[in-house]
Amino acid sequence: MTDRTGADQPAPQPYIALVVMEATTSSPAAAGTQEQPLYQENIVLVHAADERSARERVERRAREAETSYVNDRQETVTWRLRAIVDVKEAEDPDLGRDADLYTRHFRDWAAYERVESLLTRDGA
Repeated sequence: MTDRTGADQPAPQPYIALVVMEATTSSPAAAGTQEQPLYQENIVLVHAADERSARERVERRAREAETSYVNDRQETVTWRLRAIVDVKEAEDPDLGRDADLYTRHFRDWAAYERVESLLTRDGA
């Protein structure tokens, strides 16, 4: 790919990001009090020429998703970007077939069990 100055630019590659959004709720009836936040982990795919550009795209998408609204209980719900946990190239850049997208390694299984609510205790 060539930019406007005629310089060659790397072709866009798929990048995978882990993004955490946070929802807080405030109620006019309970001024000064706030429920525990709700966190949402998103796995995001963007295409970019390099990791810096990918991170910028991910942050822009997350910021565009930030919002506030009043729910049916007259509470203001606010969603905001809490963290961009990681941005890295997809493990397999050919997304037109079955592929591994993202891997990460860890050593503390007990910590993983405490965090991952979908993991069964009697499991694998």
